[in-house]
Amino acid sequence: MRYEGKLYRPPSEAHAYILQATIGCSWNACTYCDMYRDKTFRVRDLPQTLQDVSMAGEVLAGRVQKVFVADGDALAMDLDTWRAILTALPAALGPLKRVSCYATARNVLEKSESELQTLRQLGLTRLYIGPESGDDVTLKRIAKGASFDEHVQAAHRAHAAGMELSVIALLGAGGLERSAAHAQATAALVTEMDPAFFATLTLSVIPGTPQATLQERGDFVLPEVPQLLGELRTIVEHATPTDALFRANHASNYLPIRGRLPQDRERLLQLVDQAIAGQLPLRPESMRGL
Repeated sequence: MRYEGKLYRPPSEAHAYILQATIGCSWNACTYCDMYRDKTFRVRDLPQTLQDVSMAGEVLAGRVQKVFVADGDALAMDLDTWRAILTALPAALGPLKRVSCYATARNVLEKSESELQTLRQLGLTRLYIGPESGDDVTLKRIAKGASFDEHVQAAHRAHAAGMELSVIALLGAGGLERSAAHAQATAALVTEMDPAFFATLTLSVIPGTPQATLQERGDFVLPEVPQLLGELRTIVEHATPTDALFRANHASNYLPIRGRLPQDRERLLQLVDQAIAGQLPLRPESMRGL
C-alpha cells in the first residue's frame, strides 16, 4: 500500500481501504479547491496498482468491506483499467459491501451507458459527485466544468446503470452576490439529480487558490454566517429528492444537522430557524475544518 501526497476521502468512507489508482485530479481547475494542486494528474501504472491490491489483501483480507478508489476523480480511468482493478479487489480482499470513487459530471458523460453498466456489474456501486451549486453563473465562476443540465444528465446515466449517487453542495459558493440564486438552483439540482445521499459543506477560502485571489481583489465576497444559514434553509426547504440521507455535519459547517429529505424537512427547518434566531449554538470558528 503505497501513497503519493495527501489523500482525501468522503467522511462515509472512514473505514474503507483507500486504493490510489490515480494521482491528482483530471480536471483540477475548480477555483476554491487546493486538494490536488501539487499533483499532475496521471493514472498509475496498472501493475503497480494491482500490486498494491495484492499487498492490501495480505493485511486486510476479510477485515474491510469498503474500498474507495482515489484520487480526485478516478472514474476518468478507462474501462479496461477499471475491469482489472474491480476484478482484483474482491479476489484479494474477499466480498465487498461497496466500491466507490469521486467523479465529475464530465467523466460520467464521457463513459457510454454500456460502460457504466459494466462498471456497476463489476462492483463499482457508488459515485461521489460535487457540483457544489446548481446556479450556472456560479458553476462558471468556480470553473466546475459542467452545467446544471450536464450534472442532471450525468445523474440520470448513473441511475440507469444502477449506481448510487452521493451529491455535495457548497454553501457560500455563489458569494454574497449570487447567494439566493445559488441556494435556489442548488435545491433544484438536488431534486433533479435525485441522489441517495446529499451533503452540504461550507466554503472556506484557502490561501493560494484562485478563489483567494478573487477575494483579495474584491471580486468575491463570502457571505456572513446568517446568509450561509439562509442558504442552508433554502436548500432544505426546496430540495425534493425521492429519499436522500442528508448531512450538514461536515467540519466546515456552522450548524451540524442530519436527517432524511424530504421526510425530515420540517424538523430540519426548525433547527435551522432556531440557529438563525440565535437559539442554537453554532460550531465555533476555531472548531471548523476543511
